[in-house]
Amino acid sequence: MITAIREVRRAKGMTLDDVARRCSPPSTAQTIGRLETGTRTVSVAWLNRIADALGVAAGDLVTLPTRGAVPVAAWLDADGAHAPRRETNVPPPLAAPGAVAVTVAASIGDYRGGDVIWCTMLAPAEAATAMNRDVLVPRPGGRFLFARLIGRDADGRLHLLPPGPGARQHIVPDAPWLALATTLIRAL
Repeated sequence: MITAIREVRRAKGMTLDDVARRCSPPSTAQTIGRLETGTRTVSVAWLNRIADALGVAAGDLVTLPTRGAVPVAAWLDADGAHAPRRETNVPPPLAAPGAVAVTVAASIGDYRGGDVIWCTMLAPAEAATAMNRDVLVPRPGGRFLFARLIGRDADGRLHLLPPGPGARQHIVPDAPWLALATTLIRAL
């Protein structure tokens, strides 16, 4: 299996030692280096451990023939744009299984017309992980509500605040699911 561990690690500005320490359980820089170079075979378990340490999906570490990488042209920080020290690539976004999308037709709140918001499906019991984040929630009659999750009471009712000025809070009882906004795709 060809991996993009080195490219993703470099794009994140991390050393082998940084990744090794962030692995659970911690590993060594030598082991991570061997996995990067292919000297040691990368198992699915190792792929998942390294992905967690890098803060990416395991699929982002696998190079597929149909999925190219995007070269990094510059780093941007508080001091401006800088050329990378060495050639670096990043993987393009990859949708998670079961992901849904919201397309923004007209600007509202922080979102602009033409934006695409990728969302990850969550069970109602996982609502706490989406607190103070934007979510898509189904409503009766085939309607939906896209709003910031600001609370969940003991009865499981979701308290939501839609984007935009002057929006009033909505309370949704017994939502069968919610989808957490995770990725914003915006054409510049």
